Amino acid sequence: MEILRAAVFHTPANPFDSASALVSLPDGALAIHAGRIAACDDFATLRARYPGATVRDLRGGFLLPGFIDTHIHFPQARITGSLGHSLLDWLRAVALPEEARLAHLPYAQALASEFADHLAAHGTTTSLVFGAHFAPAVAALFDAADRKGLRLISGLVLSDRLLLPELHQTPEAAYAACRQLAARVQGHARLRYAVTPRFALSAGEPMLDVCRTLLREEPGLYFTTHINENPQEVSDVARLFPRARDYFDVYEQFDLATRRSVFAHNVQATDDELRRFAARDCAVAHCPSSNAALGSGIFPLRRHLDARVRFALGTDVGAGAGFGLLREALQACLMQRVAEKPVTLRAAQLLYLATRAGAEALGMESLTGDFSPGKAADFVYLRPPAGSVLAGSLKNSDDPDRQLAAIITMAGPESIREVRVEGSVVFEAPAG
Repeated sequence: MEILRAAVFHTPANPFDSASALVSLPDGALAIHAGRIAACDDFATLRARYPGATVRDLRGGFLLPGFIDTHIHFPQARITGSLGHSLLDWLRAVALPEEARLAHLPYAQALASEFADHLAAHGTTTSLVFGAHFAPAVAALFDAADRKGLRLISGLVLSDRLLLPELHQTPEAAYAACRQLAARVQGHARLRYAVTPRFALSAGEPMLDVCRTLLREEPGLYFTTHINENPQEVSDVARLFPRARDYFDVYEQFDLATRRSVFAHNVQATDDELRRFAARDCAVAHCPSSNAALGSGIFPLRRHLDARVRFALGTDVGAGAGFGLLREALQACLMQRVAEKPVTLRAAQLLYLATRAGAEALGMESLTGDFSPGKAADFVYLRPPAGSVLAGSLKNSDDPDRQLAAIITMAGPESIREVRVEGSVVFEAPAG
């Protein structure tokens, strides 16, 4: 038994439904045994309960649940920061040429190792990742995540039209490659497979039918794709699928909208689509930085809440601003202040969107996302550098809500000192 002593924040309940969902323990502690949370409480309480436990004193810092990224692109890590484009122009000019480079396996392997390192260093313990268009590159990603000890869901990106020709597959080849990759991670403790058509614009009916077949044959697989990101994209999909009543209906027609489906963006959703999202219990990955960077629009968060559609945060590297989930939480907060239907997001809600909401979106809420007893010991130990603006702000207030708000506003990778998945260290900042 190990006890970690520090201030603790987590949201074991949904703060959009309950004003008391945030648990804050100024002198808190986690008791960890065999990679699981044995207890989360005040330090004095846990010290008395487990008198023989080893105590590690981390006061001056904060323990938060591991961050969960519900939408991020592995092949795009090295093009993050390309500004001044709209979605389809950015794909043509920046993203797709880079993604074609992953046909070269040594390049893909090096990038996969970098990608896993970046996830861990930013406190991301679980992620739903858009893989590559090339099966060996996706295998390299799984291998890198496995070596690092991360929890990761990914899959081969499927497209058969309207991209660079070298990124296209035939439906038959796509099916065979997906089956092989899914078998590669079957039964793995931390890796899962996701059927991943890029979006309906580049996946025709035969490819979407392959997706349906894969999900029918393996009900435990995930499904992820893009939807309703950009007005031009929505218009083009309507032209390519004239029998569909809207974008979401394209996926519905192929039985791709289920409890295990996560759709990225949904900025342009109609009220009827939101109603059907909720009825099918699908989840949405909200990516505020990339929505702003590509000029796609402001996520209709209030309408998603009103429709009872589940959503969590995604960084959308590389159209987004980087790997930091706390930065995405801050961006979500800022954009919702100026949305058509404004929502003032509290710090507890932002922490939830970066942690437990992601677990709920991925059907992992019984495993990770908060510090409830029995869950995996997935956490981030955060301590700002001495003399930093964040350190000064935290010293200036003992109000938990203000402290958490300051962390979300200012904490970057320089403040992340240690990250664990199931109690095992996946990142430790250099001493000094």
